[in-house]
Amino acid sequence: MYVDRIMTRTVVQVAEDARVTQLAALMRDRHIRHLPVVRDGHLVGLVTSHDLERVSPSPITTLSVGEANYLLGKLTAARIMRAQVITCAPDTLVEEAARLLRQEKIGCLPVVESGSKLVGIVTHEDVLDFFLDITGCLMADTTRIAVHLPDTTGQLGRLLAAINEAGGYIATVVSPLHPDQTGLRVAVVRYRADDPRALNRRLRDLGYDLLTETLPPPAANP
Repeated sequence: MYVDRIMTRTVVQVAEDARVTQLAALMRDRHIRHLPVVRDGHLVGLVTSHDLERVSPSPITTLSVGEANYLLGKLTAARIMRAQVITCAPDTLVEEAARLLRQEKIGCLPVVESGSKLVGIVTHEDVLDFFLDITGCLMADTTRIAVHLPDTTGQLGRLLAAINEAGGYIATVVSPLHPDQTGLRVAVVRYRADDPRALNRRLRDLGYDLLTETLPPPAANP
């Protein structure tokens, strides 16, 4: 999946001459931590909450509140913004965007096309929501099992086939590439079934080692 499926398209953005007091008010009122700075629709910089903290008066300053506010009112986005911004394109894979966020230790990726035209923004929260979705964490009606598997070809396919044959419907599958300390891989599967307890017993009878199992909550009485 590409970032254009998860990015925020209506981006709160500011011009280079926006005052620091305006930036702080925007972040507070919109509950955001990043403000792209644009010129004619093209990205020229980025202001983050950390940038605002950096220019805010120290608690031990000798300036009065009025003096501090006056000086802050003189500062503009162009003065405090980061001009070298790490960005991505709309057709960047979501996992590549996650790698960039983690590797570069940044909180957002402005999404640009045609060189610098701002078309969206991807944040840590967007990526986290995506991974919560693909792992099925928000699916209350599924059973979650973690199963030890030999790290050989076909083992995951056989497990999924066994679940299907026992009447289960596979919702999501996640299996980290590297084996754990036992030398076995772990497959985390979420499935739907009329009788998940019976299905899990069937898997154990077939020799599968279920490390954990989380059953869906009981259905509410009508």
